[in-house]
Amino acid sequence: MSIPETLERPLSFSLRLNWQSLLMTLMLLLVAFLVLTPLVLLVFNSFQVARPGAPIVYGLQGWRKAFTTPGILDAMANTFKLAITRQLIALISGTFLAWLVARTDIPFKRTLELLFWLSFFLPALPITMGWILLLDPKYGLLNQWLIDLGLTTQPLFNIYSFWGIVWVHLGGTLGIKVMLLTPAFQNLDAALEESSRIAGAGALRTLVRIIVPVMMPAVLVTTILGLIRSLEAFEIELILGVPISLHVYSTKIHELVTWEPPQFPPAMALSTLFLTVLLLLVIFQRFYLGKRSYTTITGRGFSVRPTLLGRWRYPAFALVLFVALAITVIPTALLVMGTFMKLFGFFNVPEPWTLDNWRQALKDPVLLRSLWNTVATGLGAGVIGVLFYSLIAYVIVKSRFAGKALLDFLSWMPWSIPGILLGVALLWTFLQTRIFLPIYGTIYILIIAMVIKSMPFGVQLTKSVLVQLGNDLEEASRICGGGWLYTYRRVVFPLLLPALITVALVGFISAARDISTVVLLGTGRSRTLSLLMLDFTAGAEFEKATVIAVIIVALVVVAALVTRALGGQISLRG
Repeated sequence: MSIPETLERPLSFSLRLNWQSLLMTLMLLLVAFLVLTPLVLLVFNSFQVARPGAPIVYGLQGWRKAFTTPGILDAMANTFKLAITRQLIALISGTFLAWLVARTDIPFKRTLELLFWLSFFLPALPITMGWILLLDPKYGLLNQWLIDLGLTTQPLFNIYSFWGIVWVHLGGTLGIKVMLLTPAFQNLDAALEESSRIAGAGALRTLVRIIVPVMMPAVLVTTILGLIRSLEAFEIELILGVPISLHVYSTKIHELVTWEPPQFPPAMALSTLFLTVLLLLVIFQRFYLGKRSYTTITGRGFSVRPTLLGRWRYPAFALVLFVALAITVIPTALLVMGTFMKLFGFFNVPEPWTLDNWRQALKDPVLLRSLWNTVATGLGAGVIGVLFYSLIAYVIVKSRFAGKALLDFLSWMPWSIPGILLGVALLWTFLQTRIFLPIYGTIYILIIAMVIKSMPFGVQLTKSVLVQLGNDLEEASRICGGGWLYTYRRVVFPLLLPALITVALVGFISAARDISTVVLLGTGRSRTLSLLMLDFTAGAEFEKATVIAVIIVALVVVAALVTRALGGQISLRG
């Protein structure tokens, strides 16, 4: 080999390495721009008191107004009381239900797990409408039946209350607990339980004293995620809380931004405060898990034998089945019933049933346009997300890029940002960034918002698959002269395809059901089905809203079932 050839290879390798580093750095900068720019502008503009387009004026008026506006402090207190209450209930009951599904011998466990999976994906607002039909104090079916049977003279249940809001939220909250904890329970070595039983402990005591402490990382992750979801809740509180003057911070932010003129500075100040709290929770969670080792699967006789419940097997099955049906089938069935009612909720009127709601809805050009916006937003967010998330995950897991730890943290950050906060931050970003002005008010803005919102799930799920892939094929590709981008495109991407299809479908589901993230970004021409349904519901046009709700539920359920069939599962990797 000649001397020039020996010099050419290191030079070629160096150039390729520099090109790869440049691409990875650009990716890091893009993720930082998408994630950090809205947050920086959110904080910055809490001190900017001038209206958009006017000369910049700094001051503390926004912060003062944020904490002096009537009802703000009560809204903050209500936010934390509602979030903590339902998380405590769901943490105890969800852990118990996940243990029954994953670690005991109750029958039909896969069917039960599927029902909880669906409960997580069911949109909140349609489910709320189903519960209104059952528990409304004036015309709720359950209240009417109890009165007709002579068991009470006054409505016993009131969906428009603190506990009504907790109840409606419980379905999705229990769903995420069971969905995340069940795989973790299934990976737990049964030898721990067997040792406990040999020592004389019963199944319940073993659960409390042995299994739950070992499962603490997974329990902590579900608690943090559940708390974030609770704090970002918007549509249920808007429909059930505002009529009784029970505000939470998300409805207050919505109120401030939609006032005329919009009160951006106090909305930004309130958003900044909650964002700080949530980021502290996320940092604590990552620090807590990073300092501890909780190995439950080893190569030494790993056992997954279920716990035998004996005579309690079928009562336990009945309990899990009742809860699963109560949070999925019952409200969905009531919602479908509502689409055929002449007057929503009134069963005693002459000839209460009709098909006119469906006829009018399917002929309405506004609904058809919203359906197109929903499908286009979902497909756009799913396709773009798959390509974007998989590249991020590949750099984090498979590369030696110096900034991959920072990239990992940035990709996780949107999970700590409630939808209403992200919506406020993105609204201000789009108003103040000239490159976004031409597409403001279009579905492209909604796609960008949903790509950012779904980034943590997409990246974490892809990471969980990548860490299971050996390096042999990639090394062979590099030996043949392939760079990291070529190796990713020709070797890694085909292997990731099943997981990426799941990511795309979940991205579609998120876009179809999301309200809080896009409620401040959607306009008349970019309105999705969820936003149209919210408009009808807020305007008490329940007959139209129920039809749209059923269409959304059908889209979400079909996508969720396809996702489930492909083995979709949210990863607990942080």
